Amino acid sequence: MDLPVDPGTDGAAAQRADHRGGRPRDPSRDDELCRAALELLAEIGYERLSIDAVAARAHAGKGAVYRRWSGKAELVVDAIERLKGPLAEPDTGSLRGDLEEIARAFTETGNVFETRVMVGLISAVLQDTGLREVFHRHFEKSRRQVFTTVLRRAVDRGEVPPERDLELIAGLLPALVFQRVLLHGTPPDHAFALRVIHEVILPLATAPPPVAPAPAPGSTPAPSPTRYDR
Repeated sequence: MDLPVDPGTDGAAAQRADHRGGRPRDPSRDDELCRAALELLAEIGYERLSIDAVAARAHAGKGAVYRRWSGKAELVVDAIERLKGPLAEPDTGSLRGDLEEIARAFTETGNVFETRVMVGLISAVLQDTGLREVFHRHFEKSRRQVFTTVLRRAVDRGEVPPERDLELIAGLLPALVFQRVLLHGTPPDHAFALRVIHEVILPLATAPPPVAPAPAPGSTPAPSPTRYDR
C-alpha cells in the first residue's frame, strides 16, 4: 500500500516531531513507518499497537520512530492524515454545491483496508483520551473548519440565517460518517452522504428563523422577561 504524501501534512508532522539531532531524516522512511502503523492498526487495533511493533514491521529501530513522533498517538494520527489526505475547501457559489463536493471527498476513497483502519481508530478514540485529543487537534479540527468556512460563506450570501449554530451543523456529516463506519463496519457510500446533506444538513442550515405569533386583537403583549425571570 502506497500512502499519498501531502507536502502540507508532511510539514505539519515534521513540526510535531521530536528532533534530537543525528543523521538527516529520510522522508521515505516516514512513509514506511506510517504504512506499518496503519497495517497494525487494521490488524490488531490501537490498544495492542506498540512502537516496538511498528519499528519491527518497518524494519527500523525505535529511534527512527521517536525522531519523528513523540508517541503512538501522534504516529497513528499522522498516518491517518497521510492516508486520507487534506479535505479540499470547495467554493461552487452555493451551499448545496459546496456540501455535495465535500460529500464526494468523504466517500470516494473508501475500501476494505481503509475501513478497517478507521474502525480501529474510531473505536480507540472512544476509549483513549490521549488519542482523542491528538485526533481532534490534528485531524478532526481541520476538517470541521472546512465545513465551518463553507457555512460562513453561505451566511454571507444570505442562504443561512446568521443566528444559526454553524459549529453544530459543521459536525453532523463527520459524526454520521464515523457512526456508520463504527456500527456497520462499512464505509458510507456517496448516496448516504448526499441523503445526510439533502435531508438533514440543508434543511437545518437554511430553515428561516421562527417567527413569534402576532398577539390576538385586544390582547396585552406579554412583558419582556427580566434578568430575574431567566
